[in-house]
Amino acid sequence: MLRFLAVRFGRAVLTLLICVSAVFLVLRIAGDPAEIMLPDETPPDVKAYYRTLWGLDRPLHEQFGRYLLSVAQGDFGVSFADDRPALATVAETLPKTGLLGLSALMLALLIGLPLGISAAVRHNGPLDRLAMASAVFGYSIPIFFLGILLILLFALKLRVLPSAGSGTLIHLIMPTLTLALPLAGRLARFARTATLEVLGKPFIRAVRGKGVPPLGVILRHALPNAAVPLLMFLGIEIGLVLSGSAVVETIFAWPGLGRLLVDSVSRRDLPVVQAVILIATFIMVLSNLLVDILHIWLDPRLGSFEGAQSAPAH
Repeated sequence: MLRFLAVRFGRAVLTLLICVSAVFLVLRIAGDPAEIMLPDETPPDVKAYYRTLWGLDRPLHEQFGRYLLSVAQGDFGVSFADDRPALATVAETLPKTGLLGLSALMLALLIGLPLGISAAVRHNGPLDRLAMASAVFGYSIPIFFLGILLILLFALKLRVLPSAGSGTLIHLIMPTLTLALPLAGRLARFARTATLEVLGKPFIRAVRGKGVPPLGVILRHALPNAAVPLLMFLGIEIGLVLSGSAVVETIFAWPGLGRLLVDSVSRRDLPVVQAVILIATFIMVLSNLLVDILHIWLDPRLGSFEGAQSAPAH
């Protein structure tokens, strides 16, 4: 188990290091921030001053070394746009993105999990076909198109919900629906597959032979065994929720991490862009690491199996 956790932790650290390097190089190749952020009529000496101020006049390897050292110390630099610490700018948006992501995840669980389990229990029946058709429609529709449809229906046509902003909880409804419905569709299909696989196991037939009611078979025996693949699925989906939030937050003017990323990229605010991407990557890596730990806790055989696989042969 310790070997398994050590391997997973090492992979997490390596992922973060690769992300730090890739973000740094790609953003430097994308263009000169001084040329983009400053007006066209800015004198060359003023542009040179800002390049020096932002450390862009140094060789690329020196910039990279300084950046790695700063990130290791928790210093993500100062925003080029407003001269504030980049980490502070990102931290202001995290609660909004956390609220939106958590709301979408909970709603997707409330919709997708019962839908998928019901489809598995009524396999090949009308409910199964209806549930899967709904799920396919949910995750097939582009997220930006779904957001626009909701705005047209609830904000412009019915005039019951605000189309943008974050002043009240009512503003949260449409962004949550936009982010949750595709996730609910994917979750329903995955829950159906996982539940069907468990229901086909011999021990389920034995439990049914003992006269256990169908609801008890599902709740006490099928769901606990289907929980392991569902946890792995949710660990991956957290990353997709974060990536989807950039689109949703832009559509609904929700002041979260995704919208900050879009705004910062458009004005080449490198420290903020780097901070946003690294914080988002850290959240994704941490969530997957926690899922791996839960996976071992639910199925201790996994740790010993991985350890046996990684052990050298004699």
